[in-house]
Amino acid sequence: MKISVFGLGYVGCVSLGCLAKNGHHLTGVDVSSFKVDLINNGQPTILEKDIDTIIKENHEQGRIKATLDAKAAVLDTDLSIICVGTPSSPQGHLNLSYIYKTAEQIGEALKDKDRFHVITIRSTVLPGTNEKFGKIVEEFSGKERGKHFSVVSNPEFLREGTAVKDYYNPSVTVVGGDHEQALEMVASLYQELDAPIKKTDIRIAEIIKYVNNSYHALKIVFANEVGNICKTMGIDSHKVMELFCSDTHLNISPAYFKPGFAYGGSCLPKDLKGLVTLGHDNYLYTPVLSGIEASNENQKKSAFELVTKSGKKNICFVGLSFKEGTDDLRYSPSVDLAEMLIGKGYNITIYDENVHMSKLIGANEAYINERLPHLSELLSTDLEAAIKNNDVIIVNHRNFEGCKYFDLLKDKEVIDLVRVDELKELPQYAGLCW
Repeated sequence: MKISVFGLGYVGCVSLGCLAKNGHHLTGVDVSSFKVDLINNGQPTILEKDIDTIIKENHEQGRIKATLDAKAAVLDTDLSIICVGTPSSPQGHLNLSYIYKTAEQIGEALKDKDRFHVITIRSTVLPGTNEKFGKIVEEFSGKERGKHFSVVSNPEFLREGTAVKDYYNPSVTVVGGDHEQALEMVASLYQELDAPIKKTDIRIAEIIKYVNNSYHALKIVFANEVGNICKTMGIDSHKVMELFCSDTHLNISPAYFKPGFAYGGSCLPKDLKGLVTLGHDNYLYTPVLSGIEASNENQKKSAFELVTKSGKKNICFVGLSFKEGTDDLRYSPSVDLAEMLIGKGYNITIYDENVHMSKLIGANEAYINERLPHLSELLSTDLEAAIKNNDVIIVNHRNFEGCKYFDLLKDKEVIDLVRVDELKELPQYAGLCW
C-alpha cells in the first residue's frame, strides 16, 4: 500500500520505518526541512533502538522517502497517517492546532483527487477530534465524508526506548471508525502482528489511551504508597507486591473493571480504612489510598442525584444487599442510598429476595437496625406489586430479570446502577455511568 505519514517525530518516524519494513511504500511529510532531509538520507529523526537500521535499509530499498509537499503526498498515496504533535498545556488541554492544520492541508489536496482516501489519526487526541477533523477536510475539499474520504482513529501505544518492539508486539490494536472499507484498510496494516485487532466506535478509540495511561500512573502511585507504608513497618514491599501480582484471578485481571455503583460489604471498606490508618499512624501521607473512599461516596451521590432529577417521590429498590445472592447489608451502598432518600422525604419500597428480617442476625442485623430501623415496613415480597405502586425503579442487582416486567416498566423511570443491558430499551431508562 502507498502511505503518507504526516509528522516525522517519535510516532511518525517509528510508523514510517515499521510499515516500510512490512512491505509498504511510505512518504513522510513534515514542515521541518531538517527532518525531511534526514529521512531522504536514510537516517531517522529520533534516537530509538533499531529504528536507524530499519530506516536505512528501507530507504535503500526505495520504500521510504520524505517531502515538504503535503498535497503531492496525498495525491500519491491511498492512506494518510496523522502523527503530528499534540502538546499539552499546564491545565491538561491539548494544543490541536497542528492536527487541524493537517486537516486543512489534506482537504486542499483532496480537491484534486478522484480516488477514495483514508485518513488515520495516530496522534493522541481528545474525543471529538476525529469528528472535527473530518468537518475541516470537508470544508477545505468540498468532498463528503464517507463518500470521498474517511477518518479512522488508530491510537498508538509506543513507549520510548522500546517503541519498535512495542510496534511489533502490541497487546491489542484499536481502530475506530464509521466506514467499514476504511476500517478494513487500516486493520490490514496490522494483520501480520500477533495481536487482536479491535474495531470500535471512534470516541472509544480516542479516549482509550488516556484511560490506559491514567491507570498506569495509578498503578505506580498505588505501589509507591504501599511501599512507603511497608518500609515504615520493616516489611519488604517488593515481596508484598510480588505476592499481590501472583493473584491473576482478582488483582491482575479484568475483575472489578466494570463501571457501576459504589463498592460495599464487610471487607473492602474495613480493610481499606485499615491500610490508610496504618499509613496515618506512621505519619505518612497516602492521598491515593485516602481518596478511594471519597470517590466511592461520590458515586453514591451521583445515584442520589439521578433519583432527585426524576422529580418523583415513590421509589422502588430492586436489591438492597451489597451484592446479589447474599443477605449481607453491611456497608451496602444501596442501604446508604435508601437512607439518603428517606432523609429527604422519599417513599421507599424495597424488594430483595434474600433479605428477610426474621433471618438477619449478628452484625448484619445490628447494622441495618442502626441505618434503616424501619426496614420491615419497607420490605415487599411481591416484586410485581412493588413496581406497579412506584414511579422510579432503582435496579441494584444484575440478576434482575427485567424482560419479565417490561410491560410494567415501560411507564416507569428506571435507574440502572449495575448495567442490565436488556433494560436499555425502556423509554425512560437511565444508566448510572453509561
